[in-house]
Amino acid sequence: MQMAFYFDQSRCIGCYACSVACKDWNDIPADAIQWRRVTSQEWGTCPEVFLTCLSLSCCHCTNPACAEACPVNAISKRKEDGIMAVDRKECLGYDACGACKKACPYEVPQFGSEGNAKMQMCTFCIDRLRENKKPACVDACPVRALDAGSMEELRGKYGAIKEVPGFTAAAETMPSIIFKARYK
Repeated sequence: MQMAFYFDQSRCIGCYACSVACKDWNDIPADAIQWRRVTSQEWGTCPEVFLTCLSLSCCHCTNPACAEACPVNAISKRKEDGIMAVDRKECLGYDACGACKKACPYEVPQFGSEGNAKMQMCTFCIDRLRENKKPACVDACPVRALDAGSMEELRGKYGAIKEVPGFTAAAETMPSIIFKARYK
């Protein structure tokens, strides 16, 4: 089984509730670390101007480039659910390595500002999953733009769109995320 996220770009209002909930649930200090990032894309010319938002965390890829690049195997993919895990004790740190950050096409691996910071990223709220709860970001979304579940379940509910404005899927990594796009 492969766990995945669903993001409905047509619903997202860019409120950052998902990002704030992630930081809150995971006790992430209010600094530059963003396990879930919200970005916006604009296109068009006045009076035909359009804006979309994108909420993105680790894509828990089928073939994760970050894990492949790690020289000490500090990044692994759980066999039971495909969720990515980081052993921060084994991580060599950004100053000594940073190979995972360079390898990820989605700029997901995060490093704090402290010296030789260790890599960190979305854990898919494994602790919440054990209690049959959705990840904190999903539960926090006031417009229900996010969902999480097995890739098979999400494809059955939402289809199989892999790209939206602001996100291009890398065929090599096969990100575990499904979208509904917002177009003009």
